[in-house]
Amino acid sequence: MTASEILSAADALLVVVINGQSALEYDRRKPLPVRQQQFLDRMDQDMDAGITLEGQRIAQPDPMMRARFVANHLVPAAEGGDESLAAASCAYLAVRLPELKQVRADSVNGTVHIDLVFDKPHVPVQTVQFVLTDKSPKPH
Repeated sequence: MTASEILSAADALLVVVINGQSALEYDRRKPLPVRQQQFLDRMDQDMDAGITLEGQRIAQPDPMMRARFVANHLVPAAEGGDESLAAASCAYLAVRLPELKQVRADSVNGTVHIDLVFDKPHVPVQTVQFVLTDKSPKPH
């Protein structure tokens, strides 16, 4: 049995949540094609030359800095419909950070705040509709 087969459904998913709504899901149990694995390696090679994160140039980013950098590109790509960039960014985060459960992005007053969540799998919100009925006695 391979490692991907051992993962539970909850542990296998990386969910991108934007403003409380699930925008993307990546299932780690599905094998990543070799060509896509090579693309992730190229992303790492590009980041080896340094990244700009929150306005600061970082010459040698560590794995968490790389993850934040990729997440900062993932969210606008997902919101803007750039499926290729969103998919590549999501795959990068899922493969490079196997313990990552969620990328949560919330927009407040035009500022997007992104959290990488390692300790809680995404639980979809279920809306319950209540129907009020008139149970009062009817006059005769």
